[in-house]
Amino acid sequence: MITRHHLEEFEAQHLALYAVKSRDSRGRVHAEPEHPYRTAFQRDRDRIIHTTAFRRLEYKTQVFVNYEGDYYRTRLTHSIETSQIGRTMARALGLNEDLTEAISLAHDLGHTPFGHSGEVALNEVMQAYGGFNHNYQSVRIVERLEQRYPQFPGLNLTWEVREGIVKHTTEYDVSDAVEYEPDRHATLEGQLVNAADEIAYSTHDLDDGLRSEMIQPADLHDVRIWREVLDGLGVLERDFTDVARHQVVRYLINREVSDVIQTISQRLQEFGIHSPQAVREAAQNLVGFSPEMQARNRELKDFLLDRLYRHHRVMRMQVKAQRLIRRLFEAYRDEPRQLPLEVQARFAHEQPERVICDYIAGMTDRFAIQEYQNLFDPAMRG
Repeated sequence: MITRHHLEEFEAQHLALYAVKSRDSRGRVHAEPEHPYRTAFQRDRDRIIHTTAFRRLEYKTQVFVNYEGDYYRTRLTHSIETSQIGRTMARALGLNEDLTEAISLAHDLGHTPFGHSGEVALNEVMQAYGGFNHNYQSVRIVERLEQRYPQFPGLNLTWEVREGIVKHTTEYDVSDAVEYEPDRHATLEGQLVNAADEIAYSTHDLDDGLRSEMIQPADLHDVRIWREVLDGLGVLERDFTDVARHQVVRYLINREVSDVIQTISQRLQEFGIHSPQAVREAAQNLVGFSPEMQARNRELKDFLLDRLYRHHRVMRMQVKAQRLIRRLFEAYRDEPRQLPLEVQARFAHEQPERVICDYIAGMTDRFAIQEYQNLFDPAMRG
């Protein structure tokens, strides 16, 4: 029988010196007895998977709204792909896979319906009340909003997982870690999730763009990494098939993942990193692409921004989504009695606008659309 003690001893003996060990966690806000068979980070991962917020990600937009097709990524599949990439890199580097996986699966819990366009709209209407940031919203969910235990609010996750969520930073994600040592870097596991997230969304958004035919293979001809991948596989743009698309995306992920692993290894040696504390106090984040891959990935992201994220079909949905979010907020604020009774009950203890924001942020795309119809279409029975 393999107990928690065996797992913790395995970590101590086999993980890298700079990896975070479960037994060294700063612990939880509310004391709990340890589990006999699972480490602290394994419990955190499992708690995240069982949340309502995690299940709702199935019907939250990545790029394409749910009703546009069953084959496009959602926030849920994106989180799973991020977790898979993160675990691969963590294992290669001798890091704590369970901590990496827990942060990966939770990093988008706070996302609004309709992706980043929904977040922009909520932040605008919340400017006078503290604004909105989906990283911080993810922490609110795991610390307060999920109600699953009689002893405490939230999930009572370990400090390291909560820190990794709030310090999640990419080009589209801004960290607000004021309560989590903002002057120090996240753990290497937390930093790894930033890279895994970027690799996941760049490659699977490319995949979805090609599948949707908003992007044609020939459109990518001037993107260096695209040409290099096609040359490496011997694939011709004029003979591009579904199988070729899968090959290209798989090859691209492998190239970027390998580059990050090699770059981190070099930086660990360069900065003489031999402990989690040294990671936090390093002169810079240790996770990232090499300069060459960074330039290539920049080209790919610029292409996606111009040809996919700003495609007229995507832009039309983004504008509609922002209008919908604003009108929902205004309707609830002007007449709060339109909200469910359990939501209204929170007004006695919390800022009403923040309660409304929490409610809207938790909606799936389809529920937000349905609620909009209920509130504004006289023919609908609310």
